[in-house]
Amino acid sequence: MAPTYTIDPSRDYSIAIAGGGIGGLATAIGLLHAGIDVHIYEAAPAFAEIGAGVSLGPNAARAMKLIDPAIHAGFLKCATNNAWPEYQQSWFSFRKGENRDNSEQSASEQGAKFFDLFCETGQSSVHRARFLDELVALVPEERSHFGKRLESVTDEGDDGVIIRFADGTEARHNALIGCDGIKSNVRLAVIGRDTPASHAVFTGKYAYRGLIPMDEAAALLGDEVARNSQMYLGRGGHILTFPIEQGATMNVVAFSTKEDGKWEDNEWVKPLDHKAMERDFEGWTAVTGKILSLMRKSDCWALFHHLPAPTYFKNRVCILGDAAHASTPHNGAGAGQALEDALIMSRVLALVRDGRELSRAFAAFDAVRRPRSQRQVRVAEESGLLYDLQAPGVGAGWERVKEKLGSKQGWLWEHDLQGDVKEVEGLFREEVARL
Repeated sequence: MAPTYTIDPSRDYSIAIAGGGIGGLATAIGLLHAGIDVHIYEAAPAFAEIGAGVSLGPNAARAMKLIDPAIHAGFLKCATNNAWPEYQQSWFSFRKGENRDNSEQSASEQGAKFFDLFCETGQSSVHRARFLDELVALVPEERSHFGKRLESVTDEGDDGVIIRFADGTEARHNALIGCDGIKSNVRLAVIGRDTPASHAVFTGKYAYRGLIPMDEAAALLGDEVARNSQMYLGRGGHILTFPIEQGATMNVVAFSTKEDGKWEDNEWVKPLDHKAMERDFEGWTAVTGKILSLMRKSDCWALFHHLPAPTYFKNRVCILGDAAHASTPHNGAGAGQALEDALIMSRVLALVRDGRELSRAFAAFDAVRRPRSQRQVRVAEESGLLYDLQAPGVGAGWERVKEKLGSKQGWLWEHDLQGDVKEVEGLFREEVARL
């Protein structure tokens, strides 16, 4: 049973959220705690997330606690970490997935570890659908509306926004927050359909995703490698593995490069072609070959991301999460950035007493969140190139790769979210003072 929230009758506005993923639900929970009248419009017949494991780092953990400690408790309830105590704070053990210098390698050198990257939370992942269930449990049923695929938004200024849905219905609210994912229609309403950043673009990378029963993985690879997070690096690709489902399953994601940089298929997710995957990783170590041979429930995902949007808001319409800054997964930070968005959005809207101030709140949100979230998109792409040994400067060898790996995540993980809250609150007050 969801908690009981008291809506503040002195607030003369209501907020619509388009999309009930992690970002949309977390934002709604934050707004409900502030006593704000909020409604979620979800296109699907029920809340659902696609994909298997999603990782959340130290910054995401802090964001969850600041929005509502119950969100973090729900995450911990279904989270899976590395099995061995000495790897509890290991993000990944980085290994040589390919013989880069064509030298003779012994069997023991194949897949050899050359670096461990540690952080406060280690490799902490959840099954997306299970974490979503924990978030749904914190939102009263009457706040959610299903089968509401957003088709258009009309911004009527001080009279609010009209949202029209594919089923022929419409809703009117004082403001709209678009959490409708990488193919967001709300994004188009904010920045226009014809701007270069309006639609996601192919990054030149794709990923084979699959699952392996942990007992099988451990029997073939050994306990240490199977039950703790690993990343194998090679030219043009990398393979990562980590435990999910309380250690019962190994999640595998094998990234590769499309040499022509084009994705001409209308579908972004396709059934796995085992022969194509074998060609992509031909010449890699015996260990990686074993991993790929065991993959089940596999498919191939094209990796798209957003070019930087010039703004995240237009008057009373705003975007966050993947609708604002869809990213490649190479920093393990996409969901964490959506949670940071949810924190900052809920804190700044908590200060809004008069509906005429909503656009000022969105302006403050944009000023605080756009630079950091867009940097994450850029750095995530750079991380993918580093893992694939395509980044400038990695030709010097594994020591140079190790040096770059050790310095690339700190700005994400160690960020001062309390400072961001203070900044957005201060900016909002400055904006309102100009009214």
